[in-house]
Amino acid sequence: MAEGSARARMGTEPRLHGELLATSLLAFLKGCNAYGYQLARQLDATGLPQPDSGTVYRALRQLEGSGFVSSFWDTSDQGPARRMYSLTAAGELFLRAWVEGLERYREVLRGALAGFENDGTATETNGEGTP
Repeated sequence: MAEGSARARMGTEPRLHGELLATSLLAFLKGCNAYGYQLARQLDATGLPQPDSGTVYRALRQLEGSGFVSSFWDTSDQGPARRMYSLTAAGELFLRAWVEGLERYREVLRGALAGFENDGTATETNGEGTP
């Protein structure tokens, strides 16, 4: 049985939610303003587990309530007005702190996984990334 399908049936597929979702949204907004729909599509394009669109919009509202993003109604395009989100200075500070924390965490994981890989349980590869 494939490991991925076993995890899916057991309900243990990784999920992008909470602060990981929030910081991902902030990171996308660092470069430019975006609509919620655009942000959801960017999440999907990353290959990470995609939350449903309702979760994305709830996260954006929470980020706005925290002062990390601001929004305005964009009425410039044809069709109905759409809410556009942008990163605030407070959001950029929060994102920077999270990125620094993730960098430290990456080093911790790197050390922990090095021990795992050296105990003989990791699959050896042929040098091209395949077993």
